[in-house]
Amino acid sequence: MPALHNLVSHKELREKMLQETEPRTTISFYNYFHIEEPKQFRDELYVHLRELKVFGRIYIAQEGINAQLSVPASNFDALKTYIDSLKGLEDLRLNVAVDDDGKSFFVLKIKVREKIVADGLNDEVFDFSKKGKYVNAAEYNALVDHPDTIIVDMRNHYEYEVGHFDRAIEIPSDTFREQLPMAADMLKYQKDKNIIMYCTGGIRCEKASAYMLQQGFENVYHLEGGIIHYAQTARKEGLPLKFIGKNFVFDERRGERISEDVISKCHQCGKPADTHTNCENQACHLLFIQCDDCKETMKGCCTVACRDMIELPEEEQKEIRKGIDKGQMIFNKSREGKLRPRLDQEILNINQQK
Repeated sequence: MPALHNLVSHKELREKMLQETEPRTTISFYNYFHIEEPKQFRDELYVHLRELKVFGRIYIAQEGINAQLSVPASNFDALKTYIDSLKGLEDLRLNVAVDDDGKSFFVLKIKVREKIVADGLNDEVFDFSKKGKYVNAAEYNALVDHPDTIIVDMRNHYEYEVGHFDRAIEIPSDTFREQLPMAADMLKYQKDKNIIMYCTGGIRCEKASAYMLQQGFENVYHLEGGIIHYAQTARKEGLPLKFIGKNFVFDERRGERISEDVISKCHQCGKPADTHTNCENQACHLLFIQCDDCKETMKGCCTVACRDMIELPEEEQKEIRKGIDKGQMIFNKSREGKLRPRLDQEILNINQQK
């Protein structure tokens, strides 16, 4: 019986991945299609992908699949052939990463979920069969120049903060389920406009386009393959890039550079910066933006208190961490109630003395 789960520590796997010499390619794909037995589909997928030395994160539900993967270059064609052999995934577009160091994942995780995108919708009344019209990179560039076009970013606040399309509207929330009704409400008096929705790889904006049509919007479009496919196509075809900054990605890279513009600021000192990091204090692990100077000063931590904690003996840190529920620890200025780093005067003073 082949192994169906990883049994090696993450620390060991990460070190092994960093020692690899063969280049890897990061890809992502998704598809909404009915999977009768998600658990069986998951197990068969796990066995085949392990044989191809694939790392990554995959979510499977009866509504389909959402995958982000890292594959050795020599196994890329074999992976594509295997994916094409699966019913419902034939001739599927694979989004190849724009800015890839080959170190995006170090372990393979495949999970069965109720949905591949948590949308909060009642599937008994939500009609997903009627979706918005796809637009490719060239069509997007032409449509956004139209005065009646509204561009809607269907990603989280911390993704929008480091990079987005020119003139794009942010839906100020960190959960997709909240963004759907919020987007419809924000645009309720503009139902006759051209609405273009986009996200990282296409999975969220495809579902959002169907939701908006059901809410009475008339001309709804969604960007084919999301930001990743748009950037690849625009560069290949020599089209003007309408995306500004960095595209946040949910892997070890934290982001891929689309344009050289840095549009966000360090959450600690306010200098231009767009590098996301997780606080080194494992009792915190807050996701926030940190410049190189603050990273050195704060040892990768979000506050002086967290920096002081990581200097304690490990056993003492473990004792303090017991019972702490970190939840979704994300810096967020779009809503109240989220934890956030502060502009710490002590941090500013230390940086100025360098």
